[in-house]
Parts: sequence; C-alpha cells; structure tokens
Amino acid sequence: MTTTLFINATLFDGVSDELREGVSVVVEDGRIKEVTTERLTSSEGVTYDLKGRTLMPGLIDCHAHVFAINLVAERNRDIAVTEMTARAVPRIRKMLDRGFTSVRDVAGGDVGIRNGVAKGFIPGPRLFVGGPGLSQIGGHGDHRSLTDDSLDIDVNASAFNFDCHIVEGEQALRSHVRNELRKGADHIKVLASGGVGSPTDAIDQIQYSEGEIRAVVEEAEVRGKYVCAHAYESKAIAHSIRAGVRTIEHANLIDAETAKMVADANAFIVPTLVAYEVTAEHGQELGLSPYVMEKLNYVNESGLKMLGLASDAGVRLGFGTDLMGEMEFAQLQEFTIRARVQRPVDVLRSATSVNAEIVQKEGELGVIAPGAIADILVVDGNPLEDMAIIAEPEKNLRLIMKDGAIYKTDLAAA
Repeated sequence: MTTTLFINATLFDGVSDELREGVSVVVEDGRIKEVTTERLTSSEGVTYDLKGRTLMPGLIDCHAHVFAINLVAERNRDIAVTEMTARAVPRIRKMLDRGFTSVRDVAGGDVGIRNGVAKGFIPGPRLFVGGPGLSQIGGHGDHRSLTDDSLDIDVNASAFNFDCHIVEGEQALRSHVRNELRKGADHIKVLASGGVGSPTDAIDQIQYSEGEIRAVVEEAEVRGKYVCAHAYESKAIAHSIRAGVRTIEHANLIDAETAKMVADANAFIVPTLVAYEVTAEHGQELGLSPYVMEKLNYVNESGLKMLGLASDAGVRLGFGTDLMGEMEFAQLQEFTIRARVQRPVDVLRSATSVNAEIVQKEGELGVIAPGAIADILVVDGNPLEDMAIIAEPEKNLRLIMKDGAIYKTDLAAA
C-alpha cells in the first residue's frame, strides 16, 4: 500500500465555483481516499505541506492528435510509421509536463500508443483513442492527389495515411467501426464537414449522409462507446446531432438555433480555438497554402462568438486544442484565449470535470473527490482569478501526480 498525504491545500475540486482553504487530501494506492478540512497526520507514506498552494485535478485535453508530427500534412507522405511514432513520443511527454494527465486523441491515436503509455513504456498522459478518423471520398480526410484513384489505402503505409481512412456506405462503415471497437477503441470519429487543412473541400460542405453517420453511432452504442464529429457550420452540426453524435468538434460557425439543438440533445461541443489563432500566426511561414490560410482566417474570426452562443444555449463545453506539428507548444494558450469571454472557473471545469464526462470517466477523472483516480496538480496562486497561472507551468506548476504516482515535483516532502 502506498500513501501520499497533502495538507494545508487550497482546493479546486473540478466542480465548485470557489476554492476551499485548509484542505487535506489522502491518496492511497492510486485513488483519492479522503478529502477533509480536519487536521491529518500520518506516520505512513509521504506528506506534502502545500502551505496554501492550489491543489486541483489533472487537466484533460479532449481534442489532440499525438501523431500529428508536421503542421503541413504533405510532409508526412514519406515518413515511415516507425519514425512517426519515435517523433510522437516527446510530443506525448510534453503534454504531461504541461499538466495534462489525460488526452483524447481524435484521429490517428490507436490502441498501441495508448497501451504503450499505460504500461509505462512511454511517459505521458492517459490516452483515449479512436483509431483513424472516418472520411468520405473527397472529404476532409481525403488527401489523395488528383491522379490517385485508389481507395484501398493502407493506413500503416506512412505517417501521411495514418490519421484517416476513407470508408463509405452504411455496411462498410459498420464493418470498419466493429473492427476498431474489437481492437479496443474508446470512441469513433467521423468527419462530417469540410475542414481547414484539407485541400479540396469547402468548410460548409456536409459530409456523409445522415444514414451513414447513424450507422456509425449505432455500432458504437452497442459497445457502450460514442461518436465525435468534426463539423464547423450549423448545417453539418445539425446533421450530426440528428444522427446521434455525442460530441461536436470545433463548431466555430454555429448559430443560436443549432446551439440550442446541441443542448437539447445533451451533446457536447469541444472548442479548439488555439489551433486557429496560433496557426494563423505561423502557418504561412511554415508552408500552408493560400487556400488553407483563407479557410483558417475564416473560422478564426468566429471562435469567440461561438463560445457565447453555445454558453447562452446551455451547451456543455469541453476543452480541446487540435494543435498539429510545430504548433503543439501552444497547448496551454487555449486557457487564456477562452478566458477572454468565459470565467476562469468555467474554462477549468471544461478541462477537468466536463472533459471527464466526455471520455466516460465521470467521477473518476477531472475531480478531487473520494474514489477518484489520483491525477493531481499543485500550482502557485489562484487559477480562478488568473488563467496565466495554468498557462505558465514553468513558473507555477509545482507537482504533477498521475495514477497516484508523483511524476514531477520540486516540492520537498515534510
């Protein structure tokens, strides 16, 4: 039995509007055993006197791509999957270094990399994976050249093919989803609209029929899993919600009526605003085409407005980043971008308890409560007053615990 005791903490529990002072938290065998304001001492295990520092849940990023080693996808064409994996390992570790103890990969991440982290071969956050994203012909995930008519794409051929698979028709989609779930996928992603980074499809283009998406949803639900959908404009979002999709990714161009539809369906939106802002700043110099840059600027202008529309409609907002390649350094900037229009506590809830519900770990992740998995951060200052505390881990992040084990700290045990 391993025990860690945190005393004199100021607690953000992942749910409450306010911090609680003078809290002690007992961690035993990877789980939180007790949260109390009573004075505790223990002769067993290790005790950390936090002296009023903030103790909070580990962060969760619900829209990441751990294998996205280049911003410009074309540069992945001649990179072997083995090299891609080697280059992904430091990306994964840096996510944990920033305080993300869980990450949902939504296109590319597979059970192999998830299990590699879980078994301790790779230091990194707990991963929730869905395998390749699903694209229709000519859709957001179809990056074939104009002279390539082959649909039999081997996703293991290179890093270029790894993140998406072209699958069409209800029966073919059912078979593909069954196979990914057989392998242990945590969710399934469909590309239900055009996107920013794809070369041939407009953002407002609806992709997949409602029947095709519903077939994917039905197969996922049979095994207790769910479907997330890449979608920007209201038509594609409504299309996806009618088919039973549980989380909408991005949603920058949503209108008020569709936001209410998402809320009424008890579905989630996962914004990824940092991807557009940071990529718009650096994309041209890194080689993004003028067409992609034009689409990028288009969605970038609407991101903050989307947050207001969704919040007013009562939509539960998750937290994602969607950073590709060279942009991954900006993962924590999503907090300060969101805080321009949201309360810091609401942004933090998105990245903790709300995201835990999205990954189907409500009550186990994203909260500091008895019985929860002991994913814990200790930071200097009050993040409910200043989001920069979270966005500057090199200054403020003092301890990272994952699964009850201290991954990194500069605090001395009492």
